[in-house]
Amino acid sequence: MIDVAEHLAAILETVVPLEPGPRDVAAARGRVLRVAVHAAVDVPGFDCSAMDGFAVRADDVTGVPTTLRVVADLPAGADLDPPIAAGEAARIMTGAPVPTHATAVVPFEDTADGLAGGLGPVTVLTVPRGPGAHIRRRGSDVREGALVVAAGVRLTAGRVGAIAASGVGTVSVARAARIAIVSTGSELRPAGTPLRRGQIPESNSLLLAGLAEEAGAEVVLRTSVDDSGDGPRRAIAAAEAAGADVVVFSGGVSAGAYEVVKNTLGDLMRFEPVRMQPGKPQGFGRSEAGTLLFGLPGNPVSAAVSFELFVRPALRALEGDRELDRPRAVVPFAAEWRARPERAQYVPVRIDRSDPAFPVAEPVERGTRGFGEANGLAVIPPGTRATGAGDPVEVLLW
Repeated sequence: MIDVAEHLAAILETVVPLEPGPRDVAAARGRVLRVAVHAAVDVPGFDCSAMDGFAVRADDVTGVPTTLRVVADLPAGADLDPPIAAGEAARIMTGAPVPTHATAVVPFEDTADGLAGGLGPVTVLTVPRGPGAHIRRRGSDVREGALVVAAGVRLTAGRVGAIAASGVGTVSVARAARIAIVSTGSELRPAGTPLRRGQIPESNSLLLAGLAEEAGAEVVLRTSVDDSGDGPRRAIAAAEAAGADVVVFSGGVSAGAYEVVKNTLGDLMRFEPVRMQPGKPQGFGRSEAGTLLFGLPGNPVSAAVSFELFVRPALRALEGDRELDRPRAVVPFAAEWRARPERAQYVPVRIDRSDPAFPVAEPVERGTRGFGEANGLAVIPPGTRATGAGDPVEVLLW
C-alpha cells in the first residue's frame, strides 16, 4: 500500500492549472483570482463624512450649547465645497465630501433638533472629540496601488466588494473546472424507479456531483455504465466531447471479477491500494487528451471520503487555488474508537457545539444515512491503536 500523502502528491504533480482570462468583477464571485488586484484609486477618494449631521469648525464648538448658522446642504454625491466661516456649519450626509474649511462632523443626535431642524440654525449639545471627528480621511481604507486581494484565493462576496470599491472592474480568473461523474455497476437503477432482486438505487453520481459543485466545479456529465463492455471508454469520450477536464468513476476499481474500470482502462490508469480506511482501492491516470481520470471505490461513503481527499484538491488546483484543503480543527473525540494501526482512518463525525466552549466530534451512524448528517471527517493517523473518549482528534471541517 502507498500512503495518502504519496497518492495525493502524484495527483497534484499531474495537474496543470487552467489558463486564466479577464472577467468582469461582477461575474467573478466563486472563481479563483490568478493575478493580484491593486487599488486603482484611493478609498475613500476624498475626505468624507462618516455620519449624517453637520460639518463644523471644531474650534467653534469647544463649549456647549453652541448655535451655528447653516450655510449649505451636502448630500452624498455632491461635488460642492462651500466655504465655512467661523460660526457656520453645513448640513451633510454620510459619504458626502467634507468642506475644506470644516474640521469635524457633529452627528444629528448630538444637536438640539437633529434632522427636524432643517437648514435653520443648529444648536450643538455635545462637544466633538476634536479635529477629524466623524471624518473618513482620503485613502484611510486603501491607498492607490496598495494590495487589495492576493492571487490564488477564491473570490468571496467580500473580496469582490473590496475589488470593486478600489476602482477595479476587471479581474483575471480561470473558469470553473469541468467534471464528469460516472457510476459503474450493472445493479444500478435511477433513484425512485422499481427495483428487482439484486438491483439498488444509483446515488453516487448525485453525491459526487454535489461535492464537485460545492468545490466550485461545473458538472458537464453525470451517467452510469454497466460492468461489461467498454462503457468507461465511451464515458470518457462523451465527457471530453462535453469539455470535461476531469472524469471520476465510482466503482469498478477493486479486486473483484467484474471491475469494469480496472479491466478496461489499465493502459490509462494505475490502480494501487492506499493506506486508508475507507477507500483503500484507488485509481488515477490521464486520457490521451490529457483529461484527469479518477477511480474511486463504489461504496458511497468510501467514494465521498476519496473524493474529499483526492478529487477536491485536484479540482481546486486546476483553478489555481492556494487553499486546497478543508479547514481543520482539533477537538475532543466523543467516543472510544478501535483504530487500524496500519492505515489512516477517516471517520465521518458531527461536531456537537451545544456547549460552545467545548465542541466535540461525535461519530455518526455508519452508512449513507449517518453520512448525510456528518459535517466533518475525523482523521486517525496510522500507528494509532485506539482512541479514547475525550482524546484530541484532527477534523476536516465541511
